[in-house]
Amino acid sequence: MGSMRNILLLVTVLVLLIGIPPFLGLGWQNALVNVLIASLFALAFNLLMGQAGLLSFGHAAYFGVGAFAALHLMRAIEDGLAFPTPLVPLAGAATGLLIGLLAGYFATMRSGVYFALVTLAIAELFHSLAPQLQGLFGGESGVSSMRMPWSGIVFGSMLDVYYLTLAWVLICGLGLWAYTRTPFGRLTLALRDNEQRVRFLGYSAHTAKVIIFSISAMLAAVAGSLQAISNETANYSLFASSVSAQVVLQTFVGGSTIFFGPVIGAAAFTLFSFLVSDVTRSWVFYQGLIFVLVMLYAPTGIGGVLEHHVRNRARLDWGRLLPHYLLALTGGLLLAVGIVFVTETVAVLFGEEYAMTRRNAGDGLPVYELFGATWNPVGVVTWLLPVVLLIGGGAILIRARRRISALWDREHKRDAAEAEPALLGGAK
Repeated sequence: MGSMRNILLLVTVLVLLIGIPPFLGLGWQNALVNVLIASLFALAFNLLMGQAGLLSFGHAAYFGVGAFAALHLMRAIEDGLAFPTPLVPLAGAATGLLIGLLAGYFATMRSGVYFALVTLAIAELFHSLAPQLQGLFGGESGVSSMRMPWSGIVFGSMLDVYYLTLAWVLICGLGLWAYTRTPFGRLTLALRDNEQRVRFLGYSAHTAKVIIFSISAMLAAVAGSLQAISNETANYSLFASSVSAQVVLQTFVGGSTIFFGPVIGAAAFTLFSFLVSDVTRSWVFYQGLIFVLVMLYAPTGIGGVLEHHVRNRARLDWGRLLPHYLLALTGGLLLAVGIVFVTETVAVLFGEEYAMTRRNAGDGLPVYELFGATWNPVGVVTWLLPVVLLIGGGAILIRARRRISALWDREHKRDAAEAEPALLGGAK
């Protein structure tokens, strides 16, 4: 019953992904392409982090090499090479696999923080060398190419690119899902849980980690290839540490403990940047704040929280829980409004435009406009409003959280009480 429900859910999501984009504008189609690419990149990273327990701080290296490999193949197709445009990501996959095998051999000689630092060093090596290697990476300007027609498909519209990207993401995602169900996929989880026991069972932990690393790098390179096909250009900024950091944030916020958790994080952050980046310059700060709050209060990520509720949905007293969840949502919204108000006020008061306004006004503190209203920097209302929102929202949220915790604790105690007779019966 549960598996049938999951299949129906996946089919519904797939139908929506196929049917809705033609009715969207160009901006939304491009945003969905970026969501799909970020989702595949996050899934590739989570194979290493969530399933093998290897935290990489340099996965941008393989994302970048995949993009450049795809662009060089696209250039060759422009020059007359007979190669199908939909198969261009294969060049990124092959390059990512090769680089992943080489880099993974050395990186996986260490574990923990040392492994993370080695992966970061490899990515920084690419980032520093790329501007100097004109033939491979195009120097400061990067490498550009054009999507060439194939079999009657022009690939000139964003919708064509979207469906090409969707096909590759589905193929790689299903392949990765199948991988997790294989014996080697189980071995991957065993490496995360107890590497020493894997060695005792006679497996080569280092060889296994190299294979896992190379598969992860290959899928990350496919994501980079799709990015190159979409943008038709790439430069050395793809190797930057911010690209690696972004996929780490997306994976942990979405939830690295479940397979589709990284997809949730990638979709949420990509759409957040698409919707908010044009509204405020502080959108990166908000992303960082979301990451901190999720790690503090929901360390399993959004996907982990959803999975926990779905798994216990039949036993939960939703009639008592739902009002407290709504109360917590109200408190959270009040807190969010207060934080946004303070952040945007500080951004205005310390921005260049307001500094120019101050100089024109004789270095005083003139009023400023925010959210369609005029505010006085030294006015009582300007600072009393966010204080009330922050204190009120925090108080409501704390109260709701205590009640929710009490209900969950009661549920856990009931489960323990029901399990105890079974354990005693088994002991007899």
